[in-house]
Amino acid sequence: MYNYLDFEKPVADLEGKILELKKLSDAGEAVDVGDEISRLEKRSKDALRDLYKALTPWQKAQVARHPDRPHCMDYVRALFTDFTPLAGDRNFGEDQAVVAGFARFRGQSVAIIGQEKGNDTQSRIKHNFGMARPEGYRKAIRIMDMADRFGIPVISLVDTAGAYPGVGAEERGQAEAIARSTSKCLSLKVPNISVVIGEGGSGGAIAIATANLVYMLEHSIYSVISPEGAASILWRDPTRAKDAATNMKITAQDLLQLKVIDGIIPEPVGGAHRDREATIELTGRTIEKGFEDLAALGQDYRELRREKFLAIGRSL
Repeated sequence: MYNYLDFEKPVADLEGKILELKKLSDAGEAVDVGDEISRLEKRSKDALRDLYKALTPWQKAQVARHPDRPHCMDYVRALFTDFTPLAGDRNFGEDQAVVAGFARFRGQSVAIIGQEKGNDTQSRIKHNFGMARPEGYRKAIRIMDMADRFGIPVISLVDTAGAYPGVGAEERGQAEAIARSTSKCLSLKVPNISVVIGEGGSGGAIAIATANLVYMLEHSIYSVISPEGAASILWRDPTRAKDAATNMKITAQDLLQLKVIDGIIPEPVGGAHRDREATIELTGRTIEKGFEDLAALGQDYRELRREKFLAIGRSL
């Protein structure tokens, strides 16, 4: 059984009935329930497919935040070998909201920078729910500096509601750290690819997502502020987050049309959490193809990046 979202109640009811019938069958009940199980499974699949064909932006935000969705370390473990994490910013301390280091991807050395939310209460607290402090972004800068020095491509995995807004983070220069990390992304001489795997929230996301190629998973979101935050500012009513999500153009489909991102990675019907392995594998193939496309261009990656971001909004 999955952790069902509110709008998935029709599917939850059907899958609950299927589970009950399977328990009866396993218990050796004399009633033949095979045909009924098959019928309900078809209805469940059809209902799930119909729901996910027409998700609203707010429903996509809920899917992007699903607790069972694969997180940064799930991708690292599945796609990379010889991963060597590096800790600390050489200035203040270690921030475990940001995972960074070097590894091999399809036989090639790469630098990895990602935001890890955690998958249970203990790990979420450890990783501060994926909300990085200044030292996290300064660690990212340190990794990018090393990658640039040794000619190693950079991959970033974005999944954060935003940078941590606490007093300590502000005292240690949160805005400055985000700005410098964004600037470092833009100035890299090596190619970089970013994938929004869940939430891409505000400057906390763009600090590591200013890449040659930016991809989003089909049901991820990417925005300047969370829908709840926008509703609080615009209407002083966080319960209007649904309205904010609709108007902010936060979905992968909207952002591809606006040319903010370069591609969408399809998810299984029902979201990435329903088939984590397939989602991660397709993400890996997309990153691999992205690097091949960039190599074929044979141009200055800084200039390509500059042209890409200056072009956003010009043709609208």
